[in-house]
Parts: sequence; structure tokens; C-alpha cells
Amino acid sequence: MFKILIVAITLVFTYSFSSLAQQTAKNAPKREFRGVWVATVANIDWPSRPGLTADQQKQELIGLLEKHKGNGMNAIILQVRPAADAFYGKSREPWSQWLMGKQGLAPAEGYDPLEFAIHEAHFRGMELHAWFNPYRATTSANAVLSKDHMVVKRPDLFFTYAGKKQFDPGMPEVREYIIQVVLDVVKGYDIDGIHFDDYFYPYPVSGQTIRDANTFAQHSNGFTNVNDWRRNNVDLLIEQLDDSIHHYKKHVKFGISPFGIWRNLREDSLGSATNGLSNYSELYADSRKWVKEGWVDYINPQVYFSFTRKAAPFGTLVDWWSENTYGRHLYIGQAAYLMNQKMEAAWRLPTQIPDQIRYMRENNRVQGSVFFSSKSFSTVARETGDSLRLDLYKYPSLPPQMPWLDDIEPNIPLNIRAEAKSDGIHLSWEQPLVAADGETASGYVIYRFEEGEPITILKPENIIKISFLTYTNFIDTDVVSGKRYTYLVTALDRLKNESEAGSPVGLAAR
Repeated sequence: MFKILIVAITLVFTYSFSSLAQQTAKNAPKREFRGVWVATVANIDWPSRPGLTADQQKQELIGLLEKHKGNGMNAIILQVRPAADAFYGKSREPWSQWLMGKQGLAPAEGYDPLEFAIHEAHFRGMELHAWFNPYRATTSANAVLSKDHMVVKRPDLFFTYAGKKQFDPGMPEVREYIIQVVLDVVKGYDIDGIHFDDYFYPYPVSGQTIRDANTFAQHSNGFTNVNDWRRNNVDLLIEQLDDSIHHYKKHVKFGISPFGIWRNLREDSLGSATNGLSNYSELYADSRKWVKEGWVDYINPQVYFSFTRKAAPFGTLVDWWSENTYGRHLYIGQAAYLMNQKMEAAWRLPTQIPDQIRYMRENNRVQGSVFFSSKSFSTVARETGDSLRLDLYKYPSLPPQMPWLDDIEPNIPLNIRAEAKSDGIHLSWEQPLVAADGETASGYVIYRFEEGEPITILKPENIIKISFLTYTNFIDTDVVSGKRYTYLVTALDRLKNESEAGSPVGLAAR
């Protein structure tokens, strides 16, 4: 009886400890994608208006990054090509009108907005994904275009829909052109990902017709149904891009953020129990197929619905997507911009988005989320930002690993040293030896422990610095004189695989 009691107590203790560990992991996961979209089209998020000087643009972007870093984000999805124009210098397309106020007008010499954004994001331990709109060429019927814009140079590659110009996806030349535009950025910049949004064939507008009959006749590829043909046109672009991106840089992630509904159950037995516009039928975007075929590294459906939205409840769509990930990452698009709007009572509840995050964390097949959009956290979603900063994203998090791209850990940083000085504890180390895949380190994580704390790299609350740069030194200024601290340093490779920790170093602050 005594032995049984001991076993029972041990089991209860083990279960309680295990449950506590699992709950802690759910409340503060060390690996979670925490992204925010930064829209440049029409100056939605950045820059605040066209025509700012380079210094003004830089200061605005630094402020934006600091805000999101403070809220716990670890990824920025920056729109670099809103309408066949560019927020980067190494481009075959003209500078965007939303930079300097006139399409084709360059910002200050030596200033490349994308290059600057990448460095500042990586310094703060945030990934930078370059966001492209693949097909949109103009945003209005009266757009003033540069002589170097493709609509001016090659009007035969476009059709007009609802007064706007759009690349014709059925033309092989269009697909090849878009791939080369994307590869300009893949080859020319130290980005972490290529990101597409939900605009493929245009969203339906009453009374409008997609004028691609001639293209269908010339490039049918054996299809007799125009809808199937259109979907295949988009499929071809996605498949070819996946191959091309990873051919040049294996570590660059490719992700797409489609509209939240693939197909409704009434349309397809494989669809979700929803009633709304679908990617498959209205936008000719077979988003589920891209995941199933492994053409994307992550899918980021825009589930801009509340839990109580009758036509498309948040929980229903998250569950459906989680059952259709096929081993790829699933990040849910969340609607920060809808907070406090009057049309639906659910969005006036400050707990709506926090509860969505908690719901996602209960599902092991959801690896994180992305918020639309940056500006919302300074306007309607300020309370949401508080919830992230003070609770849900209180501790740092690394982006989740992608073993199908790279599962080799970097080696341990070498010769870690610590010295107490009047301004804090100075840490330094040397980069690790080259790992089996030829990589050393592309960043580092620094952990700090107070006296008596267990020394482990499993707990995110001990992380004091994440950097995706190769600096090999750090000053911990947040220390108390006379208090003893222990530090660990680990190395990260480009896909955020983490090394084992080097030997711990401990000392008292001066």
C-alpha cells in the first residue's frame, strides 16, 4: 500500500510538472512566428507620406521597428513592390511613387530603403520578408506612370479590369518577367523571405469581365475550361518561383497570404464549413494545392474574422487550415485593423485578438500569425499591442525552424568571455567553426541567469538579446551592482537553427 501511494504521488508530481511545463510552453513558446505587415501602397504604413527626406524615412522606420520589437514581433513583412514599382534600388522597375511623390524619382543617393530596412530589422532580431504584389500594375484608372513602367513599355502584357491595369497571368512572358523581378531581390538583398499577398486574378467587381480570351486561345496549354486554365496559370508561377528562389538561395523562405477561405464545403467536400468568397472560384488561386505540393514554405491565410462571424468563424477556418498544412508552416493572418470597429460587436471586445492567439497556441499545427497592419498598433489596436507586450509576447521568440530547407545546427560559439565594467557586463566571443553545411553563424542568442536559476536554453524568459547580425559582442547594461549573473551564448544559422550553448560564464556586476 505504501509503495502504491509513493507511485501515485510520484505520478501526480510528474503529471503536474509536465502539465506546468506544457502550459508554460503554450503561454510563452520559444519558437513562434510573430509578424506584422508594413504596407507601402498609398502610404498606408510607411513612409507616412511621399516626399520625406531619406533621414525622415529612416527615423520613421526605426520608430516603427522599435514599436513592433517592443510588442514582441520577430518578423516584418515589408511591401517592396506594390504596383510594378520598387522600394529598392536594384530593380528593373521604376522607383515607387509612394517614396518621393513621383514614380521613377529616386530617393537620396546611396540610400536604398530595402537595404536599410533589412539591416535595422536584423539588428533587432527580426526577419525581413519582402512582400510583392505579383500582378497589380496600377491602383487607379488615372495613375501617372513613369516612362520606364511596364504598362508604358509593354502594354500588350496587361489587361484592364475595373479601370486598373493588371499583368495577364496567362502569358508565359509575364510569368518569366515576374520571376526575374523577384529574383532581383533574392540575389541582391539579404532577405529572409519572399512573400505574396492575396491579389492574384482580380477580386470580382460587378459588371466587369476579365479580358483574356485571346491569351486563352493562344496559350491554352491543353485546357478547355477557362477557369481551370486560369488556376493553372497561377500554379505555374508559384511552382516556378519556388524552384527559382531556392535554386539561388536555399535559406530564403517563400510564403503566400491568400484570402482566408480556400473553398466552401457546399462547393467541395474538402472545403471549410463557411459561406463566403473563395480563393479557388473567384480568384483562381488554388491555395491548398500550393501547400500540398510543397511549393510554399509557409501559408498565411488572412482569417480576418471574429469567433462569432456566422459566415466564416475564426476557429472554423483555423481548424480547417491546420488540417491542410501537409507539413508546411501555418501562420494565421489576424485583423488588427478591425479592432474597435462598429460594424461587428465582437471586434469591440479587447480580448478578441488575445483569445485568437490563445486558440492558435492550443493547436500544434499553427506556428504563429501575422497582423494587418503596422499602423493599427498606433491607432485602433493600441490595447492589442499592450496585450502582446505585457502578456502574450512578453518574452522573446525565435521563428520556427524549417527542417525541409535545413536541419543542420551551427557549431557552438568559441571563447565566450565576460568582463564587468562600470557601464555593464561586456560579453564577447568568436564565431563558431564551419558546420557540415558550410555555415558558421548568421546571428546569436544571449541568455542571462540570476544566481540559483537553472541554466538552460529552453526558457525564452532568459533571453536578453537576439540578433540576426554577425556581431560578436554585447553589453548588458540592465544589471544591478554586486549581483551575480551567468550567461550563455548560442549561434543561429540563416534558417534559425540554434547551436548548443557554449560554456557558461558567470561574474558579479560592478
